[in-house]
Amino acid sequence: MAVDIRIAEAILALHLAVIGFNVAGLIVIPLGAVRGWRIVRIAWLRLLHLGLLGVVAAQALAGRACILTIWQSDLAGGTRVPVPLIMRWVDGAIYWRLPMGFFVALYAAVFLYVLALVALVPFWRREPRQTG
Repeated sequence: MAVDIRIAEAILALHLAVIGFNVAGLIVIPLGAVRGWRIVRIAWLRLLHLGLLGVVAAQALAGRACILTIWQSDLAGGTRVPVPLIMRWVDGAIYWRLPMGFFVALYAAVFLYVLALVALVPFWRREPRQTG
């Protein structure tokens, strides 16, 4: 059973990384566009960001929890070993006890925002070549 809690901790760490990446993209993309940062034009990063948020929005619209949340809950909830304090603290920070409708609206709005960023800050546009 101790192995299950370790896997649940690893899934939580992955989940935090995904959340961090998604939130950072919401801020870095418009800021980077204004400041001329090349990172906001890297297609695979932008497509990954768009895809991850698309999956989150689709799961919410389908009335399902995130697959990482389900896996973590199954692994941590099925043990008789006490959940580590840091894991409980992080869970409290990222898992809010609000109605599903709130999350559907939030994730749909965030996904629409990211789609707008694709149009406003296109990543397929090539930078002009420097001559001379």
